[in-house]
Amino acid sequence: MGATRAQVAREALDRLVVDVPDFPEPGVVFKDITPLLADHDGLTAVVQALADAGRDADGATVVDKVVGMEARGFILGAPVALALGAGFVPVRKAGKLPREAHAVSYALEYGEATLELHRDAIAPGERVLLVDDVLATGGTVKAAGELVAACGGTPVAVAVLMELGFLDGRAVVGDLPVHSLAVI
Repeated sequence: MGATRAQVAREALDRLVVDVPDFPEPGVVFKDITPLLADHDGLTAVVQALADAGRDADGATVVDKVVGMEARGFILGAPVALALGAGFVPVRKAGKLPREAHAVSYALEYGEATLELHRDAIAPGERVLLVDDVLATGGTVKAAGELVAACGGTPVAVAVLMELGFLDGRAVVGDLPVHSLAVI
């Protein structure tokens, strides 16, 4: 029996994600996904595995939209939306969207951030998959979910390449199912 999509994606992550010590500051090990993005087979594997979070057990798509958080969530979320036959919606940093938007501010380890979503990006009742590269403290995912809810949509799951388990972001996310291709 062949490897599952999640296993193939995990192998691609192990092979192609590069640790960069002391970036962007001393003591931080940055996970550089650009080699993964440059590898067609690796990128295909992770997109397919992330898209599985938006499908039911029979493989049917159960989401109407995919939301990708700035910035690497854009890179991953758009092809996930295509794989699911769903629309893609970007969640941006404050001041980047040209039309009326909902905004949510949240605390970071080093300050505060604000995310925005166009008010008409998600229709009431639409089911939404949240996609990002890393789940760390959970603040970005929680804020994105609040933005979706402000539009009247329903977040149904989170899909990420990597989860920093030692930061316990799942606790902040709450009951929303988290699909992580790798826990670090």
